[in-house]
Amino acid sequence: MRYKSTRGGVSNIGFKEAFLMGLASDGGLIVPEYIPKADLSRLENLSYKEIAFEIFRLFIDDIDADDIKKLINDSYVNFDTEEITPLVREDDLYILELFHGPTFAFKDVALQFLGNLFEFVLNETHSYINILGATSGDTGSAAIYGLKGKKNINIFILHPNNAVSEVQKLQMVTVEDKNVFNIAIDGTFDDCQRIVKSIFSDLEFKNRYRLGAVNSINWARILAQIVYYFYAYFKSGKSSVTFSVPTGNFGDILAGYFAKRMGLPIEKLILATNSNDILYRFVRFGDYSLSKVVKTISPSMDIQIASNFERYLYYLFNEDTNRINKVMGEFSDNGKLKFGKDDLDKVHKDFISYACSVEDTLKTIKLFYDETGYILDPHTAAGVFAAKQSGLGDVICLSTAHPAKFPDAIQRAIGIKPAEPEAITNLRGKTKKFSVLPNSISDVKLFIKQNV
Repeated sequence: MRYKSTRGGVSNIGFKEAFLMGLASDGGLIVPEYIPKADLSRLENLSYKEIAFEIFRLFIDDIDADDIKKLINDSYVNFDTEEITPLVREDDLYILELFHGPTFAFKDVALQFLGNLFEFVLNETHSYINILGATSGDTGSAAIYGLKGKKNINIFILHPNNAVSEVQKLQMVTVEDKNVFNIAIDGTFDDCQRIVKSIFSDLEFKNRYRLGAVNSINWARILAQIVYYFYAYFKSGKSSVTFSVPTGNFGDILAGYFAKRMGLPIEKLILATNSNDILYRFVRFGDYSLSKVVKTISPSMDIQIASNFERYLYYLFNEDTNRINKVMGEFSDNGKLKFGKDDLDKVHKDFISYACSVEDTLKTIKLFYDETGYILDPHTAAGVFAAKQSGLGDVICLSTAHPAKFPDAIQRAIGIKPAEPEAITNLRGKTKKFSVLPNSISDVKLFIKQNV
């Protein structure tokens, strides 16, 4: 399997090179040369780890099979269940619990793997890397827990100052390892993401300081997330399913899109947003236009610019790199794109979408708790709301975080706080280590220079 860029300036590179490159050197996103078909009959009776191996082997041919198996095994030892991502039946829905890793969020599924993969590749090449990423909450802590203490790696994570949950912040800023640098930016997540993408686009700076990515702009993140769509489908026992996915950055649902293209019988992908509804407006009306970020009780979705959207457009446009370059240039200049009926007809073959307000989120948490006793975190609640709105059957809702990460929202909804895992309780009272910087590309660059 070889890899290329959505913008045409990078092609014919191997998996390891694509992985270390992160954002393509032409400013685009890395995609596989083709999307392979999975042999469902081969996968249906396998464990999570065994499915992961079979999926990874379709996309990775420059790492030995035994090494891939070891990477997979090492990556999931810190999960609190052998199933890795259990599927449970609640009410008339399935809930895919993706929060059984060390930071209690779905990002652990990919970032525990990425941490081990980085260490493996860097050791093999006798090299080092400085990871730069932005987070709206969960990516940062999961990346830090995946990379803390790793050899030949520093990690710099930007988060919007005072705009993530208390638990999300504690998980990031209480890590004492010397290779971890937390940066609180006076701005929104989109500002953090803009700074990161701008720095990666400065190829001289990127190469001089050997920058790499753990955000979902890194193809390996998407690859690792494809696995649980297959696992959930087989665990459901259904002949076909629909997935409801709360998303802000379009990465998690994009993994589902790849799974569908690989032959998984997915009827529809339900895209659930909160009040930051740019992706909802795209799917419903063909309107992908920026508006102001609204602060909600589901902060990981408080995003306007979806960094994985370009990957989907690449396939929507039949892999036309010229059109991608034109459209992404227009969006950079004007902050908006408009899609016509022909494009939307193609979108609607795969996606439907619903936007969930704060009021809808609170009502959904309460109603679901009253009916089942099961506590949804506010992001998962958006997915459940969308699933209920769709009226479709055999829906698997991706549960992206443990409710204890958002105790204030839960208490507001049902009058009690969820039970807190001991690992979260132990964070309180720990020394906090982070730096506050202005919303400035140059200030972040200077910080990196001073700390690599």
